Formats: sequence, structure tokens, C-alpha cells
Amino acid sequence: MNEEDNIAPLLDSINAALHSYTYEVILVDDGSTDSTVAKIKELADEHVKLVVFQKNFGQTTAMQAGIDHAQGEYIVTLDGDLQNDPSDIPMMLEKLERENWDVVAGNRKNRKDGMFLRKVPSKIANSMIRNLTDVHIQDYGCTLRVYRAHIAKGMELYGELHRFIPVLAKLQGASITQVDVKHHPRIHGESKYGLSRTFKVLSDLILMIFMQKYFRRPIHLFGPVGLITLGLGLLINFYLLVLKIFGEDIWGRPLLLLGVTLVLAGIQFLVFGLIAELMLRIYYQSQNKKTYTVKEVFIGKAHSEVST
Repeated sequence: MNEEDNIAPLLDSINAALHSYTYEVILVDDGSTDSTVAKIKELADEHVKLVVFQKNFGQTTAMQAGIDHAQGEYIVTLDGDLQNDPSDIPMMLEKLERENWDVVAGNRKNRKDGMFLRKVPSKIANSMIRNLTDVHIQDYGCTLRVYRAHIAKGMELYGELHRFIPVLAKLQGASITQVDVKHHPRIHGESKYGLSRTFKVLSDLILMIFMQKYFRRPIHLFGPVGLITLGLGLLINFYLLVLKIFGEDIWGRPLLLLGVTLVLAGIQFLVFGLIAELMLRIYYQSQNKKTYTVKEVFIGKAHSEVST
């Protein structure tokens, strides 16, 4: 979005890094209001494919569009601001092939961004994501990553989930590693990020924890919570009923309000769990989706009998 001055050096650096490969460059314009689209059309060669959005949809949607249009065996995601360096791609691709990884993620070891507005919030977010999702890489915010195509195309990105791509890949059973990559200061254009994204990251983190642990079995989250809440409410109400039987006035007691609230909340949690289970089945059955992913199917060769 609005990266007109970065187009020429970006294409030059990609071509220089990948000249010995068969490759395509998919540029997704996310609602630019400057001359980014015109500049791309002017400089594009046979390797370049341009996808132009009708309006600004955000980085996650732009990445999904690029992945959807990709035809290669491997897919590389890369920011358009020249802070990631395409010269790291061959090294990352070689590591993926040589060591048989599904995803190789970049780690901006010497990050060239502001300390308090970019680095500190990013470190906090990375630590939270790493500890709560149990996906142990250092830099979730680095867009430079290499994927096997079937992993990238199976992630189904939406909302603001681009920071959680390693978690989404892990949900598919992908093997992930990381390598240190170069990082450059922004020279042209303006950053699209600020402190406001912190709250979006926290909200999406809750979603990721749910998807990682309970997406295929939501009743296992809502069920125990509902049963415990309902049980506590019934115990409180039974205690108050005994007091009422022995002649004590229980009306207006905060404990009565708590007991009734817990009973209603417990019933709601159980209903949420049942509805979520039904929705999950509709989601898989209506789209013929599977609850598993297959890495490989091997069929052995038939043994032939030889007569002599």
C-alpha cells in the first residue's frame, strides 16, 4: 500500500536474488492511493503478476490473495517496504529442502526499527505468543518466510492473523524452523503500524489459543466450565433452600443472586458448547473438509513372481 518509490528496487533485488530459479513475483496492491499500480505496470516483466484490490483490506487479506494466486512448489512471503532482503531467500529455500522443513521463518536479528514504538511492543507480543501457543520461534512479526505450497494454501488467512501464521501452520502439523535474516531501515514511504495494533494482537491471541486447543472439540472447553459453574450454583441454591426450610429469610441476600447467576451461566456455557459442536460439524460437512491433513500416501510396489 502506497509504496511507489520501493517498486523498482524491490523488483531489482528479487530478480538479482532469484535469477537462477524458475519463479514468479506476485505483487498485491492493497488499495494504494499513489502511483504504485502504475509503477508496477510500467516495470513489470514476464515474472510479475499484479493483483489489485478494490480497496484497502489489510495485510492478512493481501497475503491470502497472493498465496491464492501462487502456482509454485514453494511460496515466499515478503513485505514490499524493502526492509526484508530477497537475497536471504535462496539460503532459506536451501535449508527447507536440505533439512526437509515445511516452513522456514525469518528472524530479524538486528532489527532496524524504533525501540519504543516497534521493538519493545514486538518483543512483548512475541514472548506472549511463544509462551501461550507453544510455538517456539523468536520473531512472529517477520513476514519473510518460505513455505511448501500445500502448507501455505491450507492456512486460510483472514482478519488480522498474519502475525500468527506460524501457529496456523503448526495447526496443520507443519514442521517449522527459523534462521537469522537481514533487516534494513525503511527508506521510502511510511510504516503502516503503530501501538494500536497491540490490542488487535491480544484479541487474536485469544482466538489462536482457542483454535489451537479447542477448535475441533469446543465442548471440552465449554463443557467443564459449564458443569463447574452450574454445580456451584446448584450447591449455593440448595444451601439457601435448607435455610429457607428452617425458617430463615433468604430474600435479598447477595448469595441468592450469585447462586441464580451461576446456574444461568452454567446452562449458557453448556448450550454454547453444544452449538459450537454443531457448527463445527456443519463447517466440515458442508464444505467436504477433513479433520486431518495428510503429508504423504505411499503404496508399495507389487512383487512379481519370476519362473525359471
